[in-house]
Amino acid sequence: MAEPAPIGDLVGPAIRDLARHSGRDLNRWLQQVDRLRGCSAPVRLVGDVSTVDPATGEVLHHYSTSGEPHGQLLVRCGNRRASRCPACAETYRADTFHLIRAGLLGGDKGVPATVSTHPRVLATLTAPSFGPVHRSPDKHGRADVCHPRRNGPACFERHGSNDRRIGQPLDPGTYDYAGHVLWNAHAGALWHRFGVYLRRHLSASAGLTRAEFDRRVRLSFAKVAEYQARGIVHFHAVIRLDGRTPDGGIDPPPSWATADLLTGAIESAAEAVHLDVSDPYGDASRALRWGAVDVRRIETTGPDGAALSEAAVAGYVAKYATKAAETSGTLDRRVKRSDLPRLEQRGVTEHAARLIRTAWELGDTTAHPDLAPLRLRQWAHMLGFRGHFSTKSRAYSTTMTALRRVRLEYRQARDLARLPYDPAATLTLASWRYAGQGYTAGESALAAQFTDHQTGGNRCATV
Repeated sequence: MAEPAPIGDLVGPAIRDLARHSGRDLNRWLQQVDRLRGCSAPVRLVGDVSTVDPATGEVLHHYSTSGEPHGQLLVRCGNRRASRCPACAETYRADTFHLIRAGLLGGDKGVPATVSTHPRVLATLTAPSFGPVHRSPDKHGRADVCHPRRNGPACFERHGSNDRRIGQPLDPGTYDYAGHVLWNAHAGALWHRFGVYLRRHLSASAGLTRAEFDRRVRLSFAKVAEYQARGIVHFHAVIRLDGRTPDGGIDPPPSWATADLLTGAIESAAEAVHLDVSDPYGDASRALRWGAVDVRRIETTGPDGAALSEAAVAGYVAKYATKAAETSGTLDRRVKRSDLPRLEQRGVTEHAARLIRTAWELGDTTAHPDLAPLRLRQWAHMLGFRGHFSTKSRAYSTTMTALRRVRLEYRQARDLARLPYDPAATLTLASWRYAGQGYTAGESALAAQFTDHQTGGNRCATV
């Protein structure tokens, strides 16, 4: 790894960048970087805001970006991808952790504490095989031998966790790339259908009609999508059974609504679900199904801990909220036609490159009009997946928007307490315009010296 450049070599370019645009001193720019709390790709805004007394028309306060370095205000990008902005992604991960944990423990964020006694499981639903791939070590770190398929390619090696071949096809010539892309593209629809089937199987297992079951029990969940090394998504979902109060609130479920009932229904529903889609290379349709399904019961944390505690589940699920397809060897931004011939030169694995090109080919609306709604060219960098990475049912717990609002209100209360007027009795007039994103080359080098990206901190030095 190359040694970082001396700080003296970095300050010069940054100062020249600042001076060229506005001639303002460096201290104000450092104050803006400090407020970004580690954001590495800030959004640049141009505009002004005025606070007016509506009774007299007097302007009590006015701010304009014309006095800022570059004439612009820097604000956090809010990107959830760790590959794009580690600091903003860490905030998103922490919010996801609290959202998941609130739905498991309750007692906070509008969720009653009784949910900790409800049946709760962590379900993992994966995709089927589209061809044999090099195997990674198991969850305990044990490396298994890649077994050959009958009359197929063979690999007898044990791959370590850092082996770049993990997830790559043993025989790319026979791998079902079209099926892989189509499964990713329909994964969201497959999850939706699974939810419908799950409610049917729960009511049937309880010996109730669907309407009667829904009157007595509510199914609540929160899920995230994770990319496997082979470049296909699978879902981790926290699923909970709740009772219903007359006003639609949350009560403990009936005694017969157990974790065993939930587990059995998840397994049978996942096995029964299928989604028929058009085959781009034939007249017949193909049925998309789930692969392996794993369901584990979530235990209440005791004094000695539990094998699968609430905090462990929340942390496990939240860590995937900031990762996307780039973890499987593809890109973290959209692909253009001009990118297709040089994907490997940009660090894309051969397997991911073939998936991207397959998605681009299937996205030709003239040749494959039935696939036009999937917008495969727009989502080629995601290997066809276009669903939301993190979703939840309405009653599971709080929302990401509510968590952001609490954070915003805290900062506003802190800042407004310093004002010499009552903000509730004033009128705010604002006009903002997007002016770009990111640092200049000199700013980027200097900001890296004053920002702790690992903790999302904002330790700035004085120049």
